[in-house]
Amino acid sequence: MSTVNLTREQLEERLLALHRASLELVRDVSLESLLEKIARLACEQVNAQYAAVGVVGPGGELEAFIPVGMSAEEIRRMAHPPRGLGLIGALMRSEKPIRLRDVTSDPRSVGFPPHHPFMTSFLGVPIRQGNRQLGQIYLTNKRDAPEFTEEDEQLIEMLAAYAAVAINNARIYRQLVERDRILTRRNENLALLNELASTLATSSDIDQILDKALTQVLDYLQLEAGEVYLRQENGRTLQRMLHRGSVVEALWQHEEFALGESIIGQVAKRDQPIVFKPTPPDGQDLHPQVILQNFQQVACLPIRGRQGVLGVLCVASRHARPLDDLEMQFLATISSWIGLAIENVRLNLQSRRLAILEERERIGMDLHDGVIQSIYAVGLTLEHARLLIHQDPQAALQRIEQAIRDIDSTIRDIRAYILDLRPRQLQNETLMQGIRRLVKEFHANTLLNVDLQGPEDDLAGLPELQAVALFHICQEALANIAKHARARHVEVTVWKTPERVLLEVHDDGRGFNPTQVSQSIGHGLSNMQTRARQAGGEVEIISEPGAGTTILAWVPLTNDE
Repeated sequence: MSTVNLTREQLEERLLALHRASLELVRDVSLESLLEKIARLACEQVNAQYAAVGVVGPGGELEAFIPVGMSAEEIRRMAHPPRGLGLIGALMRSEKPIRLRDVTSDPRSVGFPPHHPFMTSFLGVPIRQGNRQLGQIYLTNKRDAPEFTEEDEQLIEMLAAYAAVAINNARIYRQLVERDRILTRRNENLALLNELASTLATSSDIDQILDKALTQVLDYLQLEAGEVYLRQENGRTLQRMLHRGSVVEALWQHEEFALGESIIGQVAKRDQPIVFKPTPPDGQDLHPQVILQNFQQVACLPIRGRQGVLGVLCVASRHARPLDDLEMQFLATISSWIGLAIENVRLNLQSRRLAILEERERIGMDLHDGVIQSIYAVGLTLEHARLLIHQDPQAALQRIEQAIRDIDSTIRDIRAYILDLRPRQLQNETLMQGIRRLVKEFHANTLLNVDLQGPEDDLAGLPELQAVALFHICQEALANIAKHARARHVEVTVWKTPERVLLEVHDDGRGFNPTQVSQSIGHGLSNMQTRARQAGGEVEIISEPGAGTTILAWVPLTNDE
């Protein structure tokens, strides 16, 4: 009876010691060190020669296996760590402990790999949390007895319960740390993207866009070299536009690659990134310095635009740690932004070129229809005067005087035309002050009489958007009169109602057919409509051939309408 009581007391002491030791486990949030502590504690509690802790991954495979009792040299000499076969696999699928006197005699055993220590007695206990197995505790070769006892099994089961809580806590902590790291990285990525977006959105220089983007990417990701290749106008060639990084003078041996040629051409053709270690044959076109400087990774990503791949972004690193998924996503985003920025710049340039061509065509037509025809008419008048100079000197003199008047008129037309080419704005003026200036310039260049009437309060309270719209409508109307109307008198009237400000520009010129406006005076009237509607107003055009033209425009007194 006393022996039983003594054994029970011993067991209680062992359980108490295990409880005290296990309390330290839940404080360890490092999974690797935690597993080693569990293995060592298990060894101490049952006096085993060897112990190990295995952890099961999300797919049920053996994710980690931490042994104790063997030297580092013994571990190194073994061909491979356990793969979850034999008794290890049986315990991974079991809900209950496995206790054996001789591990080699069990039919589930598959033997030991070369250089593995010889083992006899075995105790394996699953680490479970609810219905889910987190891992296993393995113990072999009990030192003071031929096999592990039932009390040993109970102790290790209790240790496994503590271990389940500790492992779960460590995993949760690792997930929180990883989420915090990812969140911090994403915030940093967003900050850099926001800074780059400001540059890319405001810059009209492709070289500046590439330099800013590549420099910041290399600095942020701590990469040693980077290059940008862009497709040329023929669409079949990619040319190196930029290199950054002082470690090597170039990443690739060639400055140009054909579409589909080498890795650069393949990335552009397939529209897929390629990441590789710079060793032959993958890196056969790399610059020799890349190999000499021991670069570990090269990433090439397509630079995409709305119309397809515009080029290739290459970055290279000498770090042993490869670029992770978050970094590759960041690089892909940067590549896309670079592509959109380049495409926007090119579209803007094309729009400007098209606008210039259209303006040249308009100027040429205006000069041909107006100034050149007038000069040609003067030439005919002088030719007629030359023929009359001997037969009828008086008539010849009249022809010469007429030619002089026509030349003066043509000069005024040219001055008015040049004046219309210069953009004019409200220069810290109210609307009425600006219109007075327009009328004064118009009279000086056309010598036409202009009657201007407007409110005495100068419309100082009119919002800028509405004031600028009416100013430009007046400017367009006066310019059209100077170029097309052949008027003798012009009236400009400005007035307001409780809700609106109105502008009327009337001339007594030759008028036109509004249905043929595009053929007669180009884009002027269309511009008036656009400006008025942008300010919340409207423009009405009243004209007919031989009866003059009236332009009536209105805008709201406030921005609410």
